Amino acid sequence: MIFVTGGTGFLGSYLLQELVLLGRPVRALRRERSFPFYLAPGIAEKISWVEGDILDVSGLMENLEGCSQIIHAAGLVSFNPSDKKKLFKINIEGTANIVNAAIENGITDLVHVSSVSALGRDASSKPIDEEKKWPGNQGQSNYGISKYYGEMEVWRGMGEGLSPLIVNPSTLLGYGDWNETSCGLFKTAFREFPWYMTGSNGFADVQDSARAIIALMDSGIRNERFIINGDNRSYRDIFNRMAWGFGKKQPTKKATPFLAGMAWRKERIRTAFTRHKPLVTRESVAIAGRQTAYDNHKLLQALPSFRFRTLEDSISKACEQYLKNPQPLF
Repeated sequence: MIFVTGGTGFLGSYLLQELVLLGRPVRALRRERSFPFYLAPGIAEKISWVEGDILDVSGLMENLEGCSQIIHAAGLVSFNPSDKKKLFKINIEGTANIVNAAIENGITDLVHVSSVSALGRDASSKPIDEEKKWPGNQGQSNYGISKYYGEMEVWRGMGEGLSPLIVNPSTLLGYGDWNETSCGLFKTAFREFPWYMTGSNGFADVQDSARAIIALMDSGIRNERFIINGDNRSYRDIFNRMAWGFGKKQPTKKATPFLAGMAWRKERIRTAFTRHKPLVTRESVAIAGRQTAYDNHKLLQALPSFRFRTLEDSISKACEQYLKNPQPLF
């Protein structure tokens, strides 16, 4: 039995779908009686659901009984400064709880879904690989810091008997709830946001990422990390392709540092009155202005037959699905 946390999240739900399609017995932890609307019908019924929270230690102990593997995909993704305490609580303390509960239940096989943000960013133009050393907290996002220290809990568990596998996905693209996580990029393009950032980043299709994680889990490779990244692109290219897919206007205004600063400040004021999640924040603007690239050679060497689909194909397919299933624009 495979125990999956974060099964109703973006990547977690695609992990569950892939596991079900492979015929694997799955027990998934969820906080609410809901299942993502964007997955194939009939999947949810084949999953053994348990109500709980990764911050509930006693509940985790009970729910892990009878399981032999764990995929820890639960976590909070946010670049909103007001979420700092919540990020640290969920991504660090929650991960520590999973590690401790696994050890107490005699489960040694743990796949931890981290993020490329846990590798840190610096001024180097060299593509980041798995050997990247954490550059320190200065200049890093609260999200990245929380994922880095969450990883430290997993490596600590290795010294106590765990055989962990850590995966570091880059920015995930695909069809999901565009009011959450990186799916919001599609919402921004659909709303014809006129500004484009000058930075670049790594991107990967969410379904490809789920397949890669399961393939790595099945490979038997442990006590290592793998970056999951399909390709490196500029934000302008990504938004242009999303706009094309939606039949919308492409962003035409270059966001200089001054204008970007005005944008996140204006958004902070707007959301203070509407109580909606901000489209841009100071941290997200800083990230989108950097030239960042990730090296995926280690994963491709470990999985010789694995191939990422092109980002063009991933974006085009996702746009079709968003258009067929309109979502609220609040």
